[in-house]
Amino acid sequence: MKSTEQMLRNPDIAPSSDVIAKALGEANNAYIKFINEIASHDIQIDWRYYNDGKAWLAKGLFKWRGVRGGQNETTIFWLSIWDGFFKVTIYIPEKARAEVLSLPLDSEVKLMISDSQQMGKLKYFPIVFDLCSDEIFEAVFLLADFRKSIK
Repeated sequence: MKSTEQMLRNPDIAPSSDVIAKALGEANNAYIKFINEIASHDIQIDWRYYNDGKAWLAKGLFKWRGVRGGQNETTIFWLSIWDGFFKVTIYIPEKARAEVLSLPLDSEVKLMISDSQQMGKLKYFPIVFDLCSDEIFEAVFLLADFRKSIK
């Protein structure tokens, strides 16, 4: 069973590759593979310490130029480090639920999407992946690419 302890809670210790490797243990290889793969999807990682959650979180950002040449960015996912695994949370607009369910995803991921509840007044629902291996990376990257298409 996975531990439920979120790591990277000290605001003075930035999430370097060594700090992350120590927290993830055996899951670090999957994390490195994930970070290398997201670069090919034009997603950049931005680590920040958030006082409300008292932990370091990474935003997966997709940046593009608008029609008038301005720089735009969208948060594709949130990433957090836990004891032995990392979480990737993708927020999908409620109005796109049917469209995301039509993607070529396996039944387990579609069930996660169907069961996910809208967050309060926000018009988004979260899809949360607990990752310690690269088994479901394909689904995560398919959803990330889908999220990039929503402006």
